[in-house]
Amino acid sequence: MRHPLRTMLAVCGAAALLATGCTSTAPEEGGDDGPAGSGTGQQSSFFVQADYDEQIAQRAVTPTGPADQPWLQAISPQLVDTAKYKKAGKHTICFSNAGVNNPWRVVGWTTMQAEAKLHPEIAALTAVDAEGKDDKQISDIDGLLASKKCSALIVSPNTTAALTPAVEKACQAGLPVIVFDRGVNTDCPVTFIHPIGGYAFGATAAEFLTDKVKKDGKILALRILPGVDVLETRWAAAKVIFDKADVDVVGVEFTDGDAAKVKTIVNDYLERHGSIDGVWMDAGATSVAAAEAFEDAGQKVPVITGEDQQDFLRLWQEKKLTAVAPTYPTYQWRTPIVAALDILAGKQVPKEWVLPQPTITEENLGQYVLPQLPPLHYALCGCEKMPGFPQNWGGDQ
Repeated sequence: MRHPLRTMLAVCGAAALLATGCTSTAPEEGGDDGPAGSGTGQQSSFFVQADYDEQIAQRAVTPTGPADQPWLQAISPQLVDTAKYKKAGKHTICFSNAGVNNPWRVVGWTTMQAEAKLHPEIAALTAVDAEGKDDKQISDIDGLLASKKCSALIVSPNTTAALTPAVEKACQAGLPVIVFDRGVNTDCPVTFIHPIGGYAFGATAAEFLTDKVKKDGKILALRILPGVDVLETRWAAAKVIFDKADVDVVGVEFTDGDAAKVKTIVNDYLERHGSIDGVWMDAGATSVAAAEAFEDAGQKVPVITGEDQQDFLRLWQEKKLTAVAPTYPTYQWRTPIVAALDILAGKQVPKEWVLPQPTITEENLGQYVLPQLPPLHYALCGCEKMPGFPQNWGGDQ
């Protein structure tokens, strides 16, 4: 199993970072400045070569598990015994959530609740919302432990360092602990569940651009914030790809995730360079704004990257963009419920449960465009066949 902190730095919750923030503490390894690329600057201090290599390789690994249920799949799983947690009867599954304060987490939480309803052996799903605050989440976990009602505890940590002692305390109480989405700096949880990670996301987007953009083509990289782990690993991977390619990265700009600022930056670069051939983005929330900036300037939208939000997917389909969408699937919110029940049944589970991380391409775009869902719905929820879909996810009948 990889070092828990390094793993967390690679996979900390994607869309969660703007509302709650992921830890920005540098990893124990890394700090290699590396060679300056074509406008890419120095390599991030968050870059860890071993983790980069591992995630790049994992993209090509065929996961085990049912092909039509990716939330049950696992990449190269190393199983652990859970016999000591076997417990008869109905269960109370407790969940300490970092927050439900952005569309990605709303979709995920809705999906987790729907998963719990599929299992009659669950007497109750007791959830507490930390509202993006470390102190509140620590208090929440203390309250759950004090209640002595939890059969198992699921934790999506707000930040790594602050929540590590709280998770260790839960482990010491004898509860089976399941951590997902973001990691903690301890391996005491029975399992840690996450998609492949940030390096895989960033590299996939950069590889698409370098394949589609002409030689010496001008690429603009739009990042949200500096010093945020998942964004740093996404950009670190993209830098590796761009530095090896015949492209000209004319700018790397921070947008604060603000649509208006994105449009201003794009306009500035169009005035400076006349045209831009590709736009790389470390998250897809403002991809539509970037595309609109080109249209407002009377230019064709260049090669562009996004995520699986419906607004971007619909624009991509409608305008026939040349685009790609790496993902950080919200179906991962189903897996902790399944893992908790497996553990309470004494079944083996992966110590590190690495889920597949699909990419949306022109070839499969149609299957992810869901007209009945709201613009900020994330397509890879794995929820389309669940009871209450699409209404419970904000969609129309």
